[in-house]
Amino acid sequence: MVARAYFEPIKTIAFGAISATYATVGPVTGKEVRVFCITNNTQGDLFFTTDASIDQMFLAAKSYRLYDVQANMNTQKDDSYVLSVGTQFSVKQITAPISGAVYIECIY
Repeated sequence: MVARAYFEPIKTIAFGAISATYATVGPVTGKEVRVFCITNNTQGDLFFTTDASIDQMFLAAKSYRLYDVQANMNTQKDDSYVLSVGTQFSVKQITAPISGAVYIECIY
């Protein structure tokens, strides 16, 4: 069996759906995510979370962040250092975006 990486369908939300309360970004993850990239293509500074009760990640306007979840896993133990199936990303504004969108790309 050949090891391969696959992309989930992109998750996105337009600027007009982003407010001061958390809004979901696309559907939940369908696979265990090993790497993900969040791109903030809006003019607003934003918070992201996988737990809509706390702010977990800050992303400045017109920037992106790449997370390699498995980069520091312990291969002696197991291969489960991933985001779980069913993880829901959410976003809220710090400053209001006036155009653009947010995109989340996930690799499993």
